[in-house]
Amino acid sequence: MSYQALYRVWRPQTFEDLVGQDMITKTLKNALATKQTTHAYLFAGPRGTGKTSCAKLFAKALNCPNQVNGDPCNECEICKAITAGRLNDVIEIDAASNNGVEEIRDIRDKVKYAPTQADYKVYIIDEVHMLSTSAFNALLKTLEEPPANVVFILATTDPHKIPATIISRTQRFDFKRITSGAILERMEYILKQKQFEYDEKALNVIARAAEGGMRDALSILDQVLSFGDNEVTLDNALLVTGSVTRENLIKYLSQVQNHETVAGLQTIHAILDEGKDAKRLLEDLINCCRDLLLYKQAPEMLEQTGSVMIDDEFKDMAEKSNPETLYRYIDTLNEQQENMRYSMHQSVYLEVLTVKLAKIDGKERKTSVQSLQTSPETLNELNDLQRQIKELKDQVKNLLGKSDRGFSGEKTSRPAKKAVQHYEIKIDVASIYRILGSATKIDKNRFSDCMNDILSTLNVSSKAMFKMCEIEAAGPEGIILSFNNEFICGRIINEERVRDEFENSVGRIYGDAKKIVYVPKNRWLNIRQEYIKQMRSGTIPKDAAEIPSDQTKEHEDDIVQEAEDIFGKDLIEIKED
Repeated sequence: MSYQALYRVWRPQTFEDLVGQDMITKTLKNALATKQTTHAYLFAGPRGTGKTSCAKLFAKALNCPNQVNGDPCNECEICKAITAGRLNDVIEIDAASNNGVEEIRDIRDKVKYAPTQADYKVYIIDEVHMLSTSAFNALLKTLEEPPANVVFILATTDPHKIPATIISRTQRFDFKRITSGAILERMEYILKQKQFEYDEKALNVIARAAEGGMRDALSILDQVLSFGDNEVTLDNALLVTGSVTRENLIKYLSQVQNHETVAGLQTIHAILDEGKDAKRLLEDLINCCRDLLLYKQAPEMLEQTGSVMIDDEFKDMAEKSNPETLYRYIDTLNEQQENMRYSMHQSVYLEVLTVKLAKIDGKERKTSVQSLQTSPETLNELNDLQRQIKELKDQVKNLLGKSDRGFSGEKTSRPAKKAVQHYEIKIDVASIYRILGSATKIDKNRFSDCMNDILSTLNVSSKAMFKMCEIEAAGPEGIILSFNNEFICGRIINEERVRDEFENSVGRIYGDAKKIVYVPKNRWLNIRQEYIKQMRSGTIPKDAAEIPSDQTKEHEDDIVQEAEDIFGKDLIEIKED
């Protein structure tokens, strides 16, 4: 095939030809000239901004024996072989189709072999973000410590998809979108070199349609040249890109600005009948409003960029428009563009848009202060409102004064006394002695193992109380449970419902327990100590009596004293069951 696309024929062969990336080209040229290149680079940026071209240029300059100030000579065999893509030491890999771990392992195995012709072996991995996680892991060690004569260049449009461990092992360069002016200059240079006729307005349309990508711009230019028999005209550029003529855009905006809804709808239908894309039409309208707004606010800047053709028709439209109207047009167009994104009836949205734009008032809004100053009636109403507000303030002030005087003579009511529920605690010492006489460690451990299952059958309040108990002893005669909280222990002893719920669960899960004794922890320690003392002396009674009432009273007094210490005597009221 003899013909090649423009973007392939005019691929940059020196760093000077790389358009719109001055910072990157200067950095790389200096690194090459001073021989301070590193082992891995990451080129990130939008499509068509020169990432792969820069990678090939770098590989060429790195291996060129006649390098001049960082640029390759393009005359030696190495440069010619790299340009033609036949040098085995410069390997270009498409990660989108070779994204598995096996391909990366193949690179890892071959990277240790020395280059055959050039000084450096260069691996260019395009769209590297498409590699799988396992492939990235396989690449990690090789990327960190490659052989001295190997350089990796990774290119991607989505750097956020690359693991941080990979990015940290590379020098990163972010390629930016190329300006419309730079794209325009490059296209003019190419057309002059090929001696083709062109219309500058057509090149403006192509540069805008490319959206910052040089490759896209040259591809569109290639289409326009093929369509127009090697001549670039405005009509051909508009047809190929699907853009709308400036005349139609100005005509439509003028109609909606003059509230000519019917004429605006007719213009919209005429544009759509020409086969124009509705989304492209909205994009062109937004750009046109933006150009008009910038021309109104900063005409010098717009003229310097050269990206907008400023003719008499454009100037007349700018004179008739005010910034407030253009702001509202842009907001409405953006809103409709968002609504139309997934719609199957785009023409309907354009019709609704036309009606909305035609109803926007072209007059600048007056501030509330201006309107008040020009309306004597409104000023009178405002004075009346201020007078009424002052009267209301005075009335509220008087009411507050009366309420303060009324409350000042009243005595502050004392807080209600808090009633402390008191439980009488009687300890069955005889049962404790019988249980201790037959208790075993095996029975205690078995009951401890069942305790969680027993608690799971209780209601919330009972479960909370019995979670606070400690198993002191267990045997054929029964079980002893102690409680650090004496109030909780007293409640369990005195509330039959709580005891029955717990003891029924014990019977179902653990088995029959003749007796379950509940005892406060401090009193249990005394009872156990007395039991051990009597057991050593051989004086344990066969039928021990209950703790005398005066001892019980002593513990009751301890509870009351503790409550008084916390709440104060005035707030305590003792209720007997």
